[in-house]
Amino acid sequence: MADTLYNTRILKLATSIPHQVRLAHPHGTSERRSPICGSRVSVDVVLDGDGRIAQLGQEVRACALGQASASLMGTHAIGRSLAELEEARDALTAFLAGERDDPGSWPGLEIFGPARAHSARHASIRLAFEAVAEAAARAASAQAA
Repeated sequence: MADTLYNTRILKLATSIPHQVRLAHPHGTSERRSPICGSRVSVDVVLDGDGRIAQLGQEVRACALGQASASLMGTHAIGRSLAELEEARDALTAFLAGERDDPGSWPGLEIFGPARAHSARHASIRLAFEAVAEAAARAASAQAA
């Protein structure tokens, strides 16, 4: 069952996305869309004084794979730095593309192993990680200004 694209764990993650309330006063925001399937993820972040995510809000309009990815991102993003978010985004991208054997150190991303053979699904899986990294980069730029 773990080798199927839409398995029980993916579906469970898709129904338990944390931080599904947009922030009223974010330091940085990003919206990413998949042109292939129309999935969309919007992420708001507030950074603490050390440049780590202190608050996260997200709105997810995606397929089950995109929802599961947003769930994993949201569960583990608080306390992460921009560098860690970019590393997770890049590792996931390389893993899905078959350029590396593991998805990196972000917890749970190995669940997307069966999706590697389905390139049309990659964009939706990457959305949450692309959006959170971009939102954090915008927030860091605003703090530096």
